[in-house]
Amino acid sequence: MKDTEVQINRVDWIAVSIYFALVMIGWFNIYAVVYDSQVEKSIFDLSISSGKQLVWIGTAIGLITLIMVADYRFFEKLSLVIYLIFLLILIVTPFLGKEVNGQILSIGVGNFRIQPGEFAKFATALALAKVMERPTFDLSKRNYQLIAFGVLLIPVVLILLQPDTGTAMVYLSLLIMFYREGMPQWYYGLGIGAVGITLLALGIDNNLYLAAIIVLVVGGLIYLGKKSWQRILVFSCIGIGLIAYIYSIDFVVSKLPPHQQNRVMVLFNPDLDPLGVGWNVTQSKIAIGSGGFFGKGYLEGTQTKFDFVPEQDTDFIFCTLGEEFGWFGSLVVIALFSGLLYRLVIMAERQKTRFSRIYGYGVISILFFHFIVNISMTVGLFPVVGIPLPFFSYGGSSLWSFTILLFIFIKLDSSRATQLGRIN
Repeated sequence: MKDTEVQINRVDWIAVSIYFALVMIGWFNIYAVVYDSQVEKSIFDLSISSGKQLVWIGTAIGLITLIMVADYRFFEKLSLVIYLIFLLILIVTPFLGKEVNGQILSIGVGNFRIQPGEFAKFATALALAKVMERPTFDLSKRNYQLIAFGVLLIPVVLILLQPDTGTAMVYLSLLIMFYREGMPQWYYGLGIGAVGITLLALGIDNNLYLAAIIVLVVGGLIYLGKKSWQRILVFSCIGIGLIAYIYSIDFVVSKLPPHQQNRVMVLFNPDLDPLGVGWNVTQSKIAIGSGGFFGKGYLEGTQTKFDFVPEQDTDFIFCTLGEEFGWFGSLVVIALFSGLLYRLVIMAERQKTRFSRIYGYGVISILFFHFIVNISMTVGLFPVVGIPLPFFSYGGSSLWSFTILLFIFIKLDSSRATQLGRIN
């Protein structure tokens, strides 16, 4: 009993408090989306999204209780087993799952369905922490890089087969954790450069001009150095590689499903089809902008009431917040998310084992990616990829998976003194 009390005293209640604050604010915003002054159903009504979400919140509290009373060693010892179980579930999902809008994302019985891709996030973070916890595991070495990338990319490939590009992208956020654990920095420089060139190639109509500019710039930089056949060879290879990469972008985009192609094009030209593919983002921006500084007031959002924004209780729930609570309310929620991420960094850095620290940074990476991409998506800074706002968006799979992801780390953090004793 004494050990249990010590662990309870070591729970990071700041992180827990921010979690519940975000969950409750999200719940009230979900009700704002479905509220109808003509019907006036209660926020607790199980026939509407807010009532159903309350059930998910209650069951999430049950999951939290199970996690916190469990032995912290359970998550470490069975991490690879959990990972393999979810890989198996991802494999059978295309065969047993329910198809919606051309995607097979969920499995279950009757009305009870879950999205394995959401739950596999914490399983992948656990598996990476287990694989990388050995003192000899060095991400600066190629063989260890291949192992880490293998664990990361297997679920990505399986999710792309569903196909669910948005969820698959989330797993790549774990590269942030790789950076903390020693992945060479030039990998990230190369990746950022590739993203920059891709954006330029998509944003400029004539890729030939872009290729010529890049070749001239690179050639000029090389010319400043010592002239030699090696530099000429390097210059030629870089030029040919850049041209090939630029022209391959159009090919790759052309192979995407039509709705994903349209989302990419709308990012660079919001007025391309304001009544069609650009409708969601345009209406979302109108809703957020119409909120002004303090918003129109709770349950007073006109964009919300007249269903101008599709998926407003899930992917686009942030625009409900912006319309009804304005810039100030949006700032408060952004501050809560930022505060949670900052707190998790502090928690990760104070861990006594590599396993806990690596898993902690995995949690940070996933939450950060969801937070940044979802909000950027609602204001037109990122293509619409169907990524929910953690703890905020409607949905049982989303809330459960993020709750499990976060509270496993809170449990590991609360047990860090015991872990230190085990190491000693």
